[in-house]
Amino acid sequence: MASPPLPPPSFLYQNTVTMVKVYKPGRVVIMLSGRQAGKKAIIVKSNDEGTMDRPFEHALVVGIARYPRRVTKSMTKKKISKRSIVRPFIRIVNLKHVMPTRYTATDIVSDNLKINKEMVKDPGRRRKCRKILRVKLEERYKSGKNRWLFQKLRF
Repeated sequence: MASPPLPPPSFLYQNTVTMVKVYKPGRVVIMLSGRQAGKKAIIVKSNDEGTMDRPFEHALVVGIARYPRRVTKSMTKKKISKRSIVRPFIRIVNLKHVMPTRYTATDIVSDNLKINKEMVKDPGRRRKCRKILRVKLEERYKSGKNRWLFQKLRF
């Protein structure tokens, strides 16, 4: 007498496969295309489904357009302060155009700094936001934390 065939394993029936969410707020990414290609950025808010105006996965990122320059002990304080300037950018990018890294910097883009899509559209508000970001990034640079974030990517 032959025994009845065994049913296939249950994992074959699972239709819902959940992907790990890589692009979380605070994740440091590298821009891959456009004017800021090769620059480092931090994700503020990501949208994996897309919206009506942007029907693709995208994210609001804050990044460093111009990195601080090298500083030595023999330089004057004035020269050091000029070379320590960080120029930030704010942009909404397609997630296909960024590469995630293993680094995170959640405290730079905390909730008390209200960055949203409306702020990116309005030039005046975007300028104010960039000024606030510049102060935050320079403060972080001078504290010596996240050194890798403030070094120019060599490729």
